[in-house]
Amino acid sequence: MHETASWTITNDHGLEILGDTHLLESPTACAIILHGFKGYKDYGFIPVLASMLADSGVLVHRFNFSTSGMTNDTATFARPDLFALDTWTRQVDDVRRVIRAVRSGELEGGGLPITLIGHSRGGATAILAGGRHADELGLASISTINAVDRCCGLSEESQRELLSVGRMFTESARTKQRLRINSAWLREQLDNPAAHDVCALAAQTGVPMLVMHGDRDDAVDVQAGHNIAKCAKTSVRIIEGSNHVLNTTNPADRSESPSSQLMFVLANIRELFEQRSK
Repeated sequence: MHETASWTITNDHGLEILGDTHLLESPTACAIILHGFKGYKDYGFIPVLASMLADSGVLVHRFNFSTSGMTNDTATFARPDLFALDTWTRQVDDVRRVIRAVRSGELEGGGLPITLIGHSRGGATAILAGGRHADELGLASISTINAVDRCCGLSEESQRELLSVGRMFTESARTKQRLRINSAWLREQLDNPAAHDVCALAAQTGVPMLVMHGDRDDAVDVQAGHNIAKCAKTSVRIIEGSNHVLNTTNPADRSESPSSQLMFVLANIRELFEQRSK
């Protein structure tokens, strides 16, 4: 059994990063879980995966990106103003900040090998962080779950409109809120395309990469997993029968057994840790 502790740290922009750590005695490794677009640290399978990893000997941090718009109130995007500020680089900087906190002892896990585990857009953020800042982060490995293989999926027409108007909106299917995305999100990609090339950066992380993707993912086509895996010089591990969220409800029903798809992901991540410890 393990305990869970909540924490708050401030990033380089003066914004709060809210997180939870799954604590245990004598952990063998440290994992940091990154949520996806319109996701958060308490979404669906994320706390369940964190808990199961901790029970297998891995210290786990899960956190909300500072510009996710989410607080510890999971019922709503309490800070849509922050959601509007989100960019890929802000997310990468949050990852760097959390890892610095671990290394310095501000958060638990100093001295342990660190693995990033990213779901959906969080998978791409893990790759961007690992590829851009390989020497700084010193990661042991990266795992992706149903990750996107490109930072921008907008058509050229939609991109022109976003740059012209300065904003666009996306609706949360969960809260029905209309959330703003500022043009800065796109401008930074156009200004520095190499820093946003997910597949190219996957080849530059210099660490083992575990790429997993559901064959029934209705949000990100399984081809994205194949594309990432090819550049990382590995093969994608297909999560059979899996939708985008590993067939897990939000919030997860803890009275029910985890889905076979989530158990498949757990087994593969545990195998990665075991290989790294040999």
